[in-house]
Amino acid sequence: MTEFSVWAPKARRVDVEIAGRAVPMEPAAGRQGWWTAEADAPAGTDYAFRLDGGELLADPRSPRQPYGPDGASRTYDHGAFVWTDDQWHGGPIGGAVIYELHVGTFTAEGTLDAAIGRLDHLAALGVTVVELMPVAAFPGEPGWGYDGIGLWAVHEPYGGPDALKRFVDACHGRGLAVFLDVVYNHVGPGNKLASFGPYFTDVYTTPWGPAVNLDQAGSDEVRSFIVGNALMWLRDCHLDGLRLDAVHALQDHRAVHILEQLAEEVDELAAATRRSLVLVAESDMNNPRLITSREAGGYGLSAQWDDDFHHAVHALVTGERQGYYADFGTIAGLAKTLTGAYFHDGTWSSFRGRSHGRPVDPLRTPAYRFVVFDQDHDQIGNRAVGDRLPATLAAHPHRDGLLKVAAGLVLTAPFTPMLFMGEEWGADTPWQFFTDHSDPLFADAVTTGRRSEFARHGWEFAAVPDPQDKETFLRSKLDWAQPAREPYRSLLDWYRSLIALRRARPQLTNPRLDQVRVEFDEDARWLLVHRGPLRIAANLGDASVDIPVAAGSAAVILGSDPDISVKSGSGVEGGSVIGLPAASFGVTEAR
Repeated sequence: MTEFSVWAPKARRVDVEIAGRAVPMEPAAGRQGWWTAEADAPAGTDYAFRLDGGELLADPRSPRQPYGPDGASRTYDHGAFVWTDDQWHGGPIGGAVIYELHVGTFTAEGTLDAAIGRLDHLAALGVTVVELMPVAAFPGEPGWGYDGIGLWAVHEPYGGPDALKRFVDACHGRGLAVFLDVVYNHVGPGNKLASFGPYFTDVYTTPWGPAVNLDQAGSDEVRSFIVGNALMWLRDCHLDGLRLDAVHALQDHRAVHILEQLAEEVDELAAATRRSLVLVAESDMNNPRLITSREAGGYGLSAQWDDDFHHAVHALVTGERQGYYADFGTIAGLAKTLTGAYFHDGTWSSFRGRSHGRPVDPLRTPAYRFVVFDQDHDQIGNRAVGDRLPATLAAHPHRDGLLKVAAGLVLTAPFTPMLFMGEEWGADTPWQFFTDHSDPLFADAVTTGRRSEFARHGWEFAAVPDPQDKETFLRSKLDWAQPAREPYRSLLDWYRSLIALRRARPQLTNPRLDQVRVEFDEDARWLLVHRGPLRIAANLGDASVDIPVAAGSAAVILGSDPDISVKSGSGVEGGSVIGLPAASFGVTEAR
């Protein structure tokens, strides 16, 4: 027998329809607002709920949605999958190199099973974590995944729950951990959760729709829904971590914040399963409290994304100063983020029109708690035409050199580096914003809204791709023929070399921010980072530079340009100097 249960506190009658047969449900003893029923419904049986004789509704906790998030739910046995990862105990965030990918555009097929066929490439690259963009069931077929509705089910076009488990099992077999991007700050348009109970509140607003009810009446069960969902992914699907989308939009004024509650319960699961489980927050608050331990009054999350590092690198490499790049673009700004994680740590933000952020304590906060990157899905896909960094720099005379410099800055930083799929070979295919909404009025509003937004910034209305056009999605798929030819192959070799160096030299993964020292010359556009005996030198200018790197002798252990050299006896008091051509990057070691 299968037990069906649902939280519907305002319903007077609830039925579960199983394969077309209505089964009355009873109020659950000791569980206020819950209804239960038992019926013969083995795995693979379709069912739905009907409240007070209304329309059929999918189960909010449905493990599978074979007909899409609006269709009937299907029973599923999580225990039936045969795992082969018994010896796998997770991948800690310290020392990790993350690879972010979108299932639908990672391969031509756009499925989890097809993605397994590219895992050997990732293993050879040297990354340690694969981070999947959201896979929870969302409307239509192609989409970014951030408008999920069936939050407990795997998007069926990706292959469903068994395909996710096959992918995770295959990753673990290659020594790769798997993180999943999850969205708890809103639920996609068209969801029916409000029919069941007070999942939302109008006390707060979000840019994406009604705010999730985390602190008003009925919020205990909503919080349980979120925490239970997170534990399901980690426990039943063997995921090693979760990336929590836009946590600054989680409006919660209870004594124990939902993030703190989530971190505590994930830690309990980690202890019970003897696995390393990771929670990474996306936040634009620049607030180290997120990653401060609960014992010290923080929320106890494992890490957070650091957009300031991206902005500092991107503005320097591209010269862009619009929008939130306005305060960035100096070598000094990059130096500040390399030693303090945040650029805005209580300083004035011209983009926000106010002071922003809070300082990080370099003595108490390990650098690996900050995830850094020069490209990610947001920073590419939210550009008007979804141009990746190689396309943005297409007309720059030092394009290839600057791409190597940007990669070097990310992969030798004291933080946790992350790559976006295809970045490693300099993919110049776009990654654009695409949707598949079935409601023509809503679809037109999305297209018109996006084009109008960029028109206000000087773009021709028709030049902005239509998110609803299938070609927008197809253009965003990776071209796997690229890495076999130049100039893509050389950049791929550079990424492999950087990651190998990071793994070989413990100075590069040393999380002590207080031991990172940076020298720079704003006018000459060079920067030198001290990491123990290593010196990381970057020339972002158009002319060659000579930079003192050691009091004695030194040697180049990795360089982006064959003309990089170290001259002994040429520095101050006879020390060593590294000669860097324009737009180049080198790592030296004192001898």
